[in-house]
Amino acid sequence: MRVVRLASEIDFAGWRLAARALRSLQAAPDDVIWTVDGEGDLFGDEATPPQAGPPAFTVPKGFLDLAQEVALHRSGERFTLLYRLLWRLGRQPELLGLASDPDVARARDMAKAVSRASHKMKAFVRFRLVEDAAEETYVAWFEPAHRVTEATAPFFQRRFTNMCWSILTPDVCAHWDREKLTFSSGADPADAPGEDALEEYWRTYYASIFNPARLKTAAMQREMPKRYWRNLPEARLIPELVATAEARAEEMVRQQPSEPTRRVVRQAQRLSRDGSFEEGAPATLEEVTAGADFCRRCELWRDATQAVAGDGPGRARLMLVGEQPGDQEDLAGKPFVGPAGRVLDEALEAAGAPRAQIYVTNAVKHFRHELHGKRRIHKTPTAGHVSACRWWLDAERRIVQPRVIVALGATAALGVFGKAMAVGQSRGQALQLPDQAQGVVTYHPSFLLRMPDAQAKSEVYAAFVEDLKFAWKLAS
Repeated sequence: MRVVRLASEIDFAGWRLAARALRSLQAAPDDVIWTVDGEGDLFGDEATPPQAGPPAFTVPKGFLDLAQEVALHRSGERFTLLYRLLWRLGRQPELLGLASDPDVARARDMAKAVSRASHKMKAFVRFRLVEDAAEETYVAWFEPAHRVTEATAPFFQRRFTNMCWSILTPDVCAHWDREKLTFSSGADPADAPGEDALEEYWRTYYASIFNPARLKTAAMQREMPKRYWRNLPEARLIPELVATAEARAEEMVRQQPSEPTRRVVRQAQRLSRDGSFEEGAPATLEEVTAGADFCRRCELWRDATQAVAGDGPGRARLMLVGEQPGDQEDLAGKPFVGPAGRVLDEALEAAGAPRAQIYVTNAVKHFRHELHGKRRIHKTPTAGHVSACRWWLDAERRIVQPRVIVALGATAALGVFGKAMAVGQSRGQALQLPDQAQGVVTYHPSFLLRMPDAQAKSEVYAAFVEDLKFAWKLAS
């Protein structure tokens, strides 16, 4: 039996060195015990690793990426599992492609949990001003689900470069002094400062962006688990906001929609006729919405109830672009509120991407259709319609400034990229756009609704969710 002592709980370099030597010695996984105590040699029963061994071996790069994430998991079996996978890769080079394999599935689940923990840390760290400090310093207390502090700290270094800060956790503390990122041993909650004046701003901001009409309590708690609430100043508002959501949503429905100002309407009328980005381009989403409603750049306005511009925050990391409004969207004046919208909402929830933080729009702003009796049947917009409407889509992109734009279907891809693209061949990859955003192509949710075969629909839906996950992670 060999005992391997690693220098720390996240000593991936030590594990890699020991695992390489052990596999060269043909040491079976069941004959190795992995411990963490920070003392002694790597091998408990050998003074030094072997001086020579069998020829060098290689493993897929994907394994190293996976192993680095798994090493940050809190499970005590993580290093044993990784060595077992390394051992098996020698006999099964394609092992990582077997999603149903228990070891592979367990490792991927651990990696996903670590990735989520890093994402939650980025989202839920709240800095507080340290009173009476020699220079302005901010400190946050956070309890990550896994050991991601050192891996995630560079994100805060980049985001708060001009601020002195510390993030205290039970495992390790990260410190930035505007010049150097350092780490120290874990701390206690009592070491963090109490509430400061900024906390009220956080609560005001959260209350202002809370949309009672889109509340899904279970989804909200998955996105913002209760274990983090005690560190969030806005969390004290959540019970009341949830309790009053239904009444507030009903009140929103009873209220008439706000009308654009006369200045915006006059400008929209002018821009819809002869506007260009070189002169007088829309400066706000309100101007885009009003302008699109007066747009006469193509004939689709004649048979549509109204133009349907985008919906979502004025600044969003992720923008979703569909094809055109459908029958229900045309009547409601909002994108993706019909059957395709419900599919999209479910897929976004499954992907862990909150729709409230995403800007959703269409490549074409008016509903193109043909009458079948009293029914208005969707008709695909032409390339000419997409080209005429790209002016409004480009305005939305310029105002919202998304990091990632997802084109939902071929028509949307034409609007986003300016060229025809095959969805099946283009999906699953990040494509550079001229405005420095990344583009992602995937299926339109209505495509799933039209699929008659249940098995095929399930497979395409799974791929759709994976594409949304990929885009959300890319935008984070």
